[in-house]
Amino acid sequence: MVLENGDVQLSPDDKYYFISRNLQEVLGEDKIKSTLKERDLRIYWGTATTGKPHVAYFVPMSKIADFLRAGAEVTILFADLHAYLDNMKAPWELLELRVQYYEHSIKNMLKSIGVPLDKLKFVKGTDYQLTKEYTLDVYKLSSVITEHDAKKAGAEVVKQVEHPLLSGLLYPGLQALDEEYLKVDAQFGGIDQRKIFTFAEKYLPQLGYQKRGHLMNPMVPGLTGGKMSSSEDESKIDLLDSPANVKKKLKKAFCEPGNIENNGVLSFTKHVIFPLLNKSEKFVIPRSAENGGDILYDNYEAVEEAFSKQELHPGDLKAGVEVYINKLLDPIRKAFEEPKLKQLANRAYPVPGKQKGGITAVTDEILPSRLDIRVGKIVEVSRHPDADALYVEKIDLGEEKPRTVVSGLVNFIPIEEMENRMVVVLCNLKPAKMRGIESQGMVLCASVDDPKQVEALIPPEGAVPGERIFIENYESGSPDDVLNPKKKVWEKLQVDLKTNSECIAQWQGNNLLTKNGGIIQSKSMKGAPIK
Repeated sequence: MVLENGDVQLSPDDKYYFISRNLQEVLGEDKIKSTLKERDLRIYWGTATTGKPHVAYFVPMSKIADFLRAGAEVTILFADLHAYLDNMKAPWELLELRVQYYEHSIKNMLKSIGVPLDKLKFVKGTDYQLTKEYTLDVYKLSSVITEHDAKKAGAEVVKQVEHPLLSGLLYPGLQALDEEYLKVDAQFGGIDQRKIFTFAEKYLPQLGYQKRGHLMNPMVPGLTGGKMSSSEDESKIDLLDSPANVKKKLKKAFCEPGNIENNGVLSFTKHVIFPLLNKSEKFVIPRSAENGGDILYDNYEAVEEAFSKQELHPGDLKAGVEVYINKLLDPIRKAFEEPKLKQLANRAYPVPGKQKGGITAVTDEILPSRLDIRVGKIVEVSRHPDADALYVEKIDLGEEKPRTVVSGLVNFIPIEEMENRMVVVLCNLKPAKMRGIESQGMVLCASVDDPKQVEALIPPEGAVPGERIFIENYESGSPDDVLNPKKKVWEKLQVDLKTNSECIAQWQGNNLLTKNGGIIQSKSMKGAPIK
């Protein structure tokens, strides 16, 4: 194998080796190889500037290092417009701040792994995506793309809801056009973007543009075993997490003895640590002398084999990975100690409910942790004097005095069953008058329209008034004081609230739980929307 030193001329096969190693799939392999025989490849990687970058971003960073070893010209796209279109995960007023945060984060990540920034081009999406030419191409694409194809293309990337916004359908088309406007030979991304890539291969030629190659990384599992997500705090290690937090999150990480499937700790070892080791460097598992001393590995395959045979203990593997993660994060933490970058982080990702200059900052991300859902007890109930279908309830929510809540349950639950009933209440809707009586919350129910059927959700036995109800995997974060009706936070979250086949209340498959793990459920309604 030719040395990885930049002074040595690599053959086209050597270049392809670096470009393709550790990838899950390559589309357009023949065209990429033929291009490499004539000149170096032009590749772009885009990232939507939504949630904070985390350690899984080192996976594409290590591949970018490979592309540069192969002599490729690499463009990094900060896809700010895509971030807005993806269910408005980043509101317009925060786009510029998010781009700045991403740029500083990613540049510091690349420095951390020794990638020279002078060989990279950084581009912001709105610098060219709002031009007349690009906009006209968006309209041309929209005239040939079917709704079915647009929805299918974004299925793994764009947030999926029952009633999708038109913006999410535009997303795949813009990503396809980026290949033409960035003048690249190939686009790099995760395997979750495969449908967008095949969509681009189908539709770009219909506008007279050439079909590009596509390079796909495998998806690296998060620490909880599923996809590593910016919105799921326990599934990922933030770039600015302290060493103590790194240790804590790794300690809780899914790493079952002998199990090499969906193991985020092993995947990080394979896709980040080993590609970044120098040729003479070994992966070190630190152990005390009484436990046999340090273990050294030359290659990932040896690590995986030892782990699968249970010769390598999960605790020892985590200890080894912890050392490397902190080595990668140290320079990034140091960079963000600078006051300007600290301020940027706080402005780009405002903390929910945090006071600043007399104004309450409310997070823009549409996360279920923004909902203030509590256990309540109806202590008094009567019929609404001016509406036959409405009850007026006084509900104990653990506050100084009971709240007044108006509910349309007369035709579904007898009044005697409402008295002293334990219920689930959404408490941070803006108070609204219902036929002259102000309602200060909403009793959550499973509800279907045809035939009309409604059941109030049931808290777990032993739950007490005022007890907070969380959505599984979204326990961190504070609820908004009041959900802004103009932002339609409740409406966007509500479409994913429903009961499962066992009548358990869930949001996107995550259970609604009390702090001790008690589940919320409906008496008999399965697969029913919750509203």
